[in-house]
Amino acid sequence: MENTFICDRCGQRNAASERFRVGEDELCRSCAEAMTLLCDECRTRIYRDDDQGDARHVLCQVCYDRYFTRCDHCGRVIRNECVRYRDWNEDALCEECYDELENSGVIHEYNYVPDLVFHGKGLRHFGVELEIDGGGRSNSKAEELLKVANGEAENLYIKSDGSLDDGLELVTHPMTLDYHLNEMSWSEILDRARSLGYLSHRATTCGLHIHISRLAFGCTYDQQEQAIARLLYFVEKFWPELLRFSRRTQGQLNRWAARYGMKLCPQEQIVHAKNSDAGRYTAVNLTNSETIEIRIFRGTLKLNTLLATLQLVNHLCDVAVLLSDESLQDMSWYDFLNRIKEPELIAYLKERCLYVNEPVHTEEDD
Repeated sequence: MENTFICDRCGQRNAASERFRVGEDELCRSCAEAMTLLCDECRTRIYRDDDQGDARHVLCQVCYDRYFTRCDHCGRVIRNECVRYRDWNEDALCEECYDELENSGVIHEYNYVPDLVFHGKGLRHFGVELEIDGGGRSNSKAEELLKVANGEAENLYIKSDGSLDDGLELVTHPMTLDYHLNEMSWSEILDRARSLGYLSHRATTCGLHIHISRLAFGCTYDQQEQAIARLLYFVEKFWPELLRFSRRTQGQLNRWAARYGMKLCPQEQIVHAKNSDAGRYTAVNLTNSETIEIRIFRGTLKLNTLLATLQLVNHLCDVAVLLSDESLQDMSWYDFLNRIKEPELIAYLKERCLYVNEPVHTEEDD
């Protein structure tokens, strides 16, 4: 019976005109409709169990291997030319998953404040806000920085900042100086930021702001106010030296960290500052309820510069808390330098010609 064949699946004899080939098998129409599909690309008939596609595609193995891959996030089949990648991450993503992950909320709005985690023992905590620019407002890059910073503890979160062209603001939880120096992975964070294409010092848009807990200045309101008055007075008295230390231009400070103006004594200084209505864009920002913010420093991706800046702020706190008004008024810059023992800070002061007037080699800041 030349015009008939026996179906390899159901064993029934069928007319040859009703024959459907699937590889080496010959199927009747009923079995073919129940058990096979046509590849959307090459129209080859395949068994349903061999379909390499998804709900939107039917694909034979050859066409899948040649033209397609799967989204590593949702498993959806996507054409090779439509695959998206997220910077440092090699996962293949479909358009929908790429958009979802890029807008996953890793970068918070400027006014975001999490439940703070205090690191280290004592009342003197420093919170760092380090602005980096030029590498993109990218959630994937932010995730990579957080992965480095938060591997051992909740140390860092990231915000957007309208003053930046195309960057991020890295914000630490409150930390003691010892924690910043010995526990916080600053070296790895700064290295990773550079590798991701970010700048800070050389971007010209970036600042390094240090928040000091008000409790660092005393346990009572009066103690805090008296010490903060001395901090303000120190900043005004040694403005030229701090300007050099900060790496800012006078124009940048006028815009982002303006001075209040020198007064005769610390108590007059704080009264003048509070009556100035200058807002938060001042060298010493008094507008926060729980912290005092030092805003004069330029951003940096150089580890020694960052550590030296933290050490300097710690010395400012010592002066504000330990000295009397009169002692501060009599203090010279070199009297202040005599209090400094830290090698990182001494090296940086020498680089800025604020310690001894001798040439010191320094690497360019980023």
